[in-house]
Amino acid sequence: MTDTHKMVINLALFGRTQSGKSSAGNILLGSTEFHSSFSPCGVTEDCSLGRSCCLHSFMRRAGQEVTLQVQVLDTPGYPHSKLSMEQVKQELKKALKAHFGREGLHLALLVQRADVPFCRQEASYPAQLIQELLGHAWKNHTAVLFTHAEKIEEAGFSENEYLHKASDTLLTLLNSVQQRYVFQYKKANSFNEQRMKILERIVEFIRENHYQVLTFK
Repeated sequence: MTDTHKMVINLALFGRTQSGKSSAGNILLGSTEFHSSFSPCGVTEDCSLGRSCCLHSFMRRAGQEVTLQVQVLDTPGYPHSKLSMEQVKQELKKALKAHFGREGLHLALLVQRADVPFCRQEASYPAQLIQELLGHAWKNHTAVLFTHAEKIEEAGFSENEYLHKASDTLLTLLNSVQQRYVFQYKKANSFNEQRMKILERIVEFIRENHYQVLTFK
């Protein structure tokens, strides 16, 4: 970051097929960079990097207004209907090195649908993949992004009530990543508001981690 008045944050999305990764990436970018649609099989087969427009005066740092730009790596989900675990892994390794090899990755976002139980063995596959790709430092560079959080409201739960009733598997994961999580609500009339809230939360995680990054060589 050569310009002290501009901050670029690098994020990578991980998660199961149809968890809402591409849609979440579009919200983070404030665009329709990634193809997102319902499908009975995995839509994303290749990693792709999207860059947001600059968000001027997003925050203040050392008494100065800071412009924020977000870079998001969208990735294939796993289990994938067309790709093997090894193919997904190799695609991710190649993309992380190509896009974040020198600049570094600030945060891996594990995308999990709030309306799908996180309790079976295959639900943990994306988390295991993050651990393998990021190494021992994964806990300091991972947060959980709950998509379809509007389903929680429709069911009459608050976020705290939802987490109180969550499976031990999910609670263990959240404890591992030091309770770094954020909920994404799909509401057409509050798109920009939702985006800003999520980005503010993510920047808070990165700040708490002293802006450290993971590089891939």
